[in-house]
Amino acid sequence: MKNKIKRLADKKIALLGLGIENQALLKYLFLQKINCEITICDFRSPELLGARFEEINKLAGKQRFIDLKWQLEGGYKEQLYKFDILFRSPGWILSCPKIKEAKKLNKTIEVSSPIKFFLEIVPTKNIIGVTGTKGKGTTSSLIYAILKEAKKKVWLGGNIGVAPFDFMAKLKATDWVVLELSSFHLEDVMISPRIAVVVNFYKEHLAPADPNNPNFHKTLAAYWLAKSNIFRFQKKSDLAVFHQSLKPRIKKEKPKSKVVYYDKLDLPSKLPGDHNKANIAAANEVAKFIGVKEKVIAKAVAKFPGLEHRIELVNQVQGVKFFDDSFATTPEAAIIALKAFSSPIILLAGGADKGANFKNFAKEIKRRVKYVVLLAGAATLRLGDELIRAGYSENKIFLADNITVAVTEAKKQAVAGDVILLSTGCASFGMFKNYKERGNLFKSEAKKIK
Repeated sequence: MKNKIKRLADKKIALLGLGIENQALLKYLFLQKINCEITICDFRSPELLGARFEEINKLAGKQRFIDLKWQLEGGYKEQLYKFDILFRSPGWILSCPKIKEAKKLNKTIEVSSPIKFFLEIVPTKNIIGVTGTKGKGTTSSLIYAILKEAKKKVWLGGNIGVAPFDFMAKLKATDWVVLELSSFHLEDVMISPRIAVVVNFYKEHLAPADPNNPNFHKTLAAYWLAKSNIFRFQKKSDLAVFHQSLKPRIKKEKPKSKVVYYDKLDLPSKLPGDHNKANIAAANEVAKFIGVKEKVIAKAVAKFPGLEHRIELVNQVQGVKFFDDSFATTPEAAIIALKAFSSPIILLAGGADKGANFKNFAKEIKRRVKYVVLLAGAATLRLGDELIRAGYSENKIFLADNITVAVTEAKKQAVAGDVILLSTGCASFGMFKNYKERGNLFKSEAKKIK
């Protein structure tokens, strides 16, 4: 591992975007005392970077190995060709014209990322990677919880919000690492984890719609190609775990590793819905391969509380239950949430437009939802039109311009036995900063109701 890190010595390195992953990588390199020059390229000003800017400068001042520079605001993408290595944040598009220009002008330039570099230098071979359009966070966390219950030394990182380089210095060769990996993590990796899990696959990230993460894939085929890197470079002794819906795709891919398909596993659990039975089944296949006993798996699954903003029960008042599923930013994810309940549903839906097709979502709403509160946003009008086309009554649709009004109206329509569900099927930006803020505001309003 040391030799692999030493190749950064005397290099000119650019960190493209100061997100949590590049920030963790930078801190790790400070610890390793590698003599090199690092330039942080970010569109934000020092004022917008705030505490992050101050913290990095303070750390840089305490060491004498790395020459730290900043390339901010308007010129942040300029002259990338002058660097030896570019470490790209997941939100920085791989097909960026400035990266293409840099590769053309500098034939030896290396384009990498924190995840790609982590997989190259990590001291343990016990890496479990989990990907999919939705459900990868819950599945990753379930695997982590099971291995913890089995007394394994295990770490959880990746898209779940923990940068792997935050714990890299503590890793030992016998440890296990569970990584939730997005397509943007995977699109240029050339090392697959020892155990790869793909929980599902459907249309997502096909337009640069999210200002917080403008990366996207130009086609559905490109999106799948990125995802498939999680198993593409596996060896014969490795394991690839797939939901059975992916069988036609996987048969064409012909992975080199051992392949296992799963459907659902009905263990006692706090997690609602058939989709979570599928997530449990995926985690079970991984745990069995590692050698975890059935009773340990069952105990961990029973204790697992679920993740925030994923069909999370947040309040129960006068027989009405409030669930936060703000993470459902696509119609497909929201349909899964609707199918998780047999009770009558009052749904909070709508929001920012990512170009999704709402036809099937509208049909599922007509089938399962007694009243819809639409949150204002660019996609809301399209969703409303689709609901009318599906035969949903206009009298059962209410448009709210803020979350307080939305929750108040939902409660007004609810009776004992009903579920009030925030599962918008749309992105959050516009009315909210992100899905987390949307979910937190919903929870705050729901908890006010007594």
